[in-house]
Amino acid sequence: MVEPCRRLVASSRFDAAMLVVILLNALVLGAETFDEVERGAGDLLSALDKAFLAIFVAELLLRLTAARWSPRAFFSNGWNTFDFIVVAASFVPGLNASLLRIARLLRIVRVVRFLPDLRVLVAAVAGSVPGVASLAVGTALLVYVYGMIGWLIFDAHDPDNFGNVAQAMLTMFILLTLENLPTYLETGQALSNWTVLFFVSYVLLASFLVFNLFIGIVLNSMEQARAAEFQSQRQAEREAAAATDSPEDDLVVAVEDRIDELREALDALAGELADRQAAQKG
Repeated sequence: MVEPCRRLVASSRFDAAMLVVILLNALVLGAETFDEVERGAGDLLSALDKAFLAIFVAELLLRLTAARWSPRAFFSNGWNTFDFIVVAASFVPGLNASLLRIARLLRIVRVVRFLPDLRVLVAAVAGSVPGVASLAVGTALLVYVYGMIGWLIFDAHDPDNFGNVAQAMLTMFILLTLENLPTYLETGQALSNWTVLFFVSYVLLASFLVFNLFIGIVLNSMEQARAAEFQSQRQAEREAAAATDSPEDDLVVAVEDRIDELREALDALAGELADRQAAQKG
């Protein structure tokens, strides 16, 4: 019973079927927002929602069976944990209509699990949080410093935008998007041409440098997430091959592992060659 369930939940057809169910569930939730549809087919929509919930419960049971009904093995997978919370939330007693609708709405988020590229994107965003948080702190300090300088320069000249440090910081924060920059430059030049240096330096540091660093952090997280997703898929292939008695599956996995080793060796040689060329040019 365990092996058939494991092969089923690991198959692409099962993922495609669950993706269709999630999308149909989303359509039903959307249809419920129309009063005309709700009045004419409210009972049908309610029955469909219960049917979708039953399918999600059955999916969880299949995944639990594939994990040999081991809570540790089941919840070691983050997506399994998320699925369990989302489905279990629908059974929490005492939820009002709004909270129950939110719980049902969370089922749609499960679509991430069945779309590899979207799963990589979510993992990249989550992985970039520490770097982005550090960048946010640095950006806040930069906005504060320039806000204080802007208050010193424009307090009397432009009190609407620089009347106090809080308002000045808000102005500088809006300037991160370069919104109304020509207007601020014109206002500053009415006071002194030296104010151009204030705005230009801020734009170069905050808008260009900070945003480029942000993009770099996200791209790096994307590469790491793609590598982690690839390793996860390869591990799943190894486990699936080990679970069967066919030597062909083991041979395929061994060949793929060898190809990965050769690819890593080529990448290492390419990096070494690039370093030598850079050293010769230096």
